[in-house]
Amino acid sequence: MIAITRALVRKWMEALLHIHDTPSRTAAAFAMGVFFGFSPFLGLHTILALGVAFVFNLNRVAVLVGVYSNLPWIIAAWYALATAAGAWMLGTGLPKGFGERIVQLFSLSLFRSEFWRQIASDMRPLFWPYFVGSMLGATLLSVIAYWVTRGFLEARHRHMQEARRRATH
Repeated sequence: MIAITRALVRKWMEALLHIHDTPSRTAAAFAMGVFFGFSPFLGLHTILALGVAFVFNLNRVAVLVGVYSNLPWIIAAWYALATAAGAWMLGTGLPKGFGERIVQLFSLSLFRSEFWRQIASDMRPLFWPYFVGSMLGATLLSVIAYWVTRGFLEARHRHMQEARRRATH
């Protein structure tokens, strides 16, 4: 899994490095994608991110690379951690018998309305912790993504200019 993650990161960095925009605008587009990728708007993140990219004329490739940085093998852990952090910040605890009810869900079919009513009922008390935790986490990650990406792209830009200067002398 680590090799797959490394390969994806290399592919994404290659896409970001071939964008003909300023480092700050590319970093902003990537950071905005990271925000939506880790935001509570799960399921709508691609549409929302592309909509904002069109409104602000940001590079769509950089936005999509950011959106999809929330990889499938970390998404469940991310939202569980973000919800736990939100619950801690809001002073919200798990409802009594929560774990048992979640285990019982596995005995129901996904294709029956009973499953969906039960999951909605069980998850309702965690809506605000989920929303607050993932919104604050997404904001923090996007700020970090902006500064790291901008620093990386500016360093690469300086390196390329220096290489071109050496090649002409």
